[in-house]
Amino acid sequence: MIHYKAIAKIMGGLLMLLGLLMLPGIGFSYYYESGDQVPLIYSAFVSMAMGAILFFSFSKQDQNIRKREGYLIVALSWVFMSLFGMLPFLVSGTITSLPDAIFETVSGLTTTGASILNDIEALPKGILFWRSMTQWIGGLGIIVLTVAIFPLLGIGGIELFVAESPGPTSDKLHPRIRETAKRLWYVYVGLTVVCIGLYFLGGMSFYDAINHALTTMATGGFSTKNASMAYYDVPFIQYVAILFMFLAGTNFTVIYFGLVGKFDRVWKSDEFKAYVLVVALIIVAMAIPVYLFSDLGVEKAFRDTAFQVVSLLTTTGFVTADYTSYGHGLTILFFLLLFVGGCAGSTSGGIKFIRHLTFFKNTILEFKRIVHPRAVVPLKINGDRVTGKIITHIMNFLLIYLMVFVMGSVVLSVFGYDMLTSFGAVATCLGNVGPAIGKVGPLDNFSFFDPFTKLFLSFIMLLGRLELFTILVLFSPYFWRAN
Repeated sequence: MIHYKAIAKIMGGLLMLLGLLMLPGIGFSYYYESGDQVPLIYSAFVSMAMGAILFFSFSKQDQNIRKREGYLIVALSWVFMSLFGMLPFLVSGTITSLPDAIFETVSGLTTTGASILNDIEALPKGILFWRSMTQWIGGLGIIVLTVAIFPLLGIGGIELFVAESPGPTSDKLHPRIRETAKRLWYVYVGLTVVCIGLYFLGGMSFYDAINHALTTMATGGFSTKNASMAYYDVPFIQYVAILFMFLAGTNFTVIYFGLVGKFDRVWKSDEFKAYVLVVALIIVAMAIPVYLFSDLGVEKAFRDTAFQVVSLLTTTGFVTADYTSYGHGLTILFFLLLFVGGCAGSTSGGIKFIRHLTFFKNTILEFKRIVHPRAVVPLKINGDRVTGKIITHIMNFLLIYLMVFVMGSVVLSVFGYDMLTSFGAVATCLGNVGPAIGKVGPLDNFSFFDPFTKLFLSFIMLLGRLELFTILVLFSPYFWRAN
């Protein structure tokens, strides 16, 4: 039997936390006199009030959270966060359509970065900051944050952490799950602060530096400028963005081990080594034709290519150049980057390097098994044997991911959108990237879609952010059967 009252209490705690996180934007509203402090205050009050009602109404409930409750809490939390997170947009009138508000909020919380806004710079400063904050909240996951700083909930944190954390790995920094979550957030916050400082030194205003650092570390891609990062055509700023997008796409446990001097643990990670190698090779391979077939100088061609490759591969979605203008061949290659993703345990979306690596290694071993059918050839990652259960899980994930992409593209095509736009929109929303190809390229946005399509793509974004199974398992009859 599912403990619904316990779930309601936790939803209350999450809503109170969400309301608190709306408050910093009020300071920017007063400082810049942008006139949006009242909508933020009202939205924060409504979120905290509803959260308090749920939390204290069920404060004495048993908080024994099992796997089923864990997955249900994670799925519902993103729905609740989206519904209450859109209040500042609706109350302030910056977004008047409900489907548009849902799309923009889900895009923020899932760190997709796709937008329906045509003039971002016209938004009030407080609302614009909240828009960036939604991505920072969703970056490492609101559930991980809650497990880290909300022990008063008294829940079994491991179930939430497993359901929320991306990727098939289960590396932990500390045997206690709450300590693991805390240390991940220390890394996350620390890198964000450093990123703010470097952006500011590079010439960004303090306000823009904060906003861009929040969305960089979240691999979200929301910008305070209509031209995204192309507005800052400054080598220092763009190289800082490349570095921190790359770090945000790295497994945070690997970053932590590097910071504490455990470099043997860093280089033990096969995924991290593959990540570094593949990113470097792709940048070099694509920078050469960009330089040869454009009028850009060597440094500019390298910088633009490196920026777009890292931005798309880590699912950040910042833009400094129109990569669809490089020719059909390179456009296809950039499109394929939407299906890569960063490392497991990072803030990026997508399929993740660990799955690609496992699939590639297992394919190579299959050839060996064909030649030597009686040989026992185990698959190893980081020196450890990968069980058949994990391999099956990864193969199923890849197949379902492909099916969702194909079926989603068919749905958009049925509703009258051209093939390139359908492929691009579903691929970028499923991978939580932002820009794609077709009419949703790097210079476009999603405002032209009809309301149903925006809601459908919002669901696709949630599927991608929670790695398919967390959402799809709720549609299985086995999930709801009493045990």
